[in-house]
Amino acid sequence: MEIMYKENYLVDDHGKRIAVMLPIKEYDKMKEALEELEDIKAYDLAKNEPTIPLRDAIKLRKQKNA
Repeated sequence: MEIMYKENYLVDDHGKRIAVMLPIKEYDKMKEALEELEDIKAYDLAKNEPTIPLRDAIKLRKQKNA
């Protein structure tokens, strides 16, 4: 997903860039893309975790709650 926009900066009294202004639609697109990347990262981390069958997980949970 390519996001194209013209960057507009908010600067302080010394001309130092302190913020970026962009259209809300572009912000929403960037936020959505970031959330998707975070989901992909979480999936990649989780797929390497050891798994156990659901029945065993339920038994373990019942034992812990007993």
